[in-house]
Amino acid sequence: MIEFILTLLGAALVNNLLLGLPLGADSLRQPRSQALALAGGALIALGTPFAWLLDQFLLAPLGLGQLRLFFFLPLLAPLAWLCLQLLSRLRPALPRDGLWPLLLANGAALGAMLLGSAGGFAAALSLGIGGGFGFWLVLRLFDDLLQQVEETDVPAPFRGTPMLLICAGLMGLAFLGFNGMGAQ
Repeated sequence: MIEFILTLLGAALVNNLLLGLPLGADSLRQPRSQALALAGGALIALGTPFAWLLDQFLLAPLGLGQLRLFFFLPLLAPLAWLCLQLLSRLRPALPRDGLWPLLLANGAALGAMLLGSAGGFAAALSLGIGGGFGFWLVLRLFDDLLQQVEETDVPAPFRGTPMLLICAGLMGLAFLGFNGMGAQ
């Protein structure tokens, strides 16, 4: 039992599968990050209006609004496939291997779909396009930041996961500066 708990804590905190091991960090490298940014942005841009249509014309008339999550999750699979097909036709040089699970588990796409279903179609469309562009922008900027960090001399205790977390925090602070933009 103790081994189970230590393994659980180790996988969650010490050896984080997404940040600490190459499973997730590899997806942040060129040119795969370009493909993920484009496909993920397209998935958000397409998924949000489709989710609104599904909600308004199927779920709401049947009184199944509480089951949005269970209907939106299967919607991600064909949309992710469509985004990968679009990516292969528009940018055939970009690698697409391993992007399918990353797109299916895209929490940003699912969150945008759930948020977009609450308003009107114009709001869902603008949320999808803006969210898709934002997803693309953050991944591209984060990739550039990681390339600059790789070219510098980072002290040994900060290499790897600590530097990824510091970079993610700095990116979050940078984008927090846009909060309130346009407010009077």
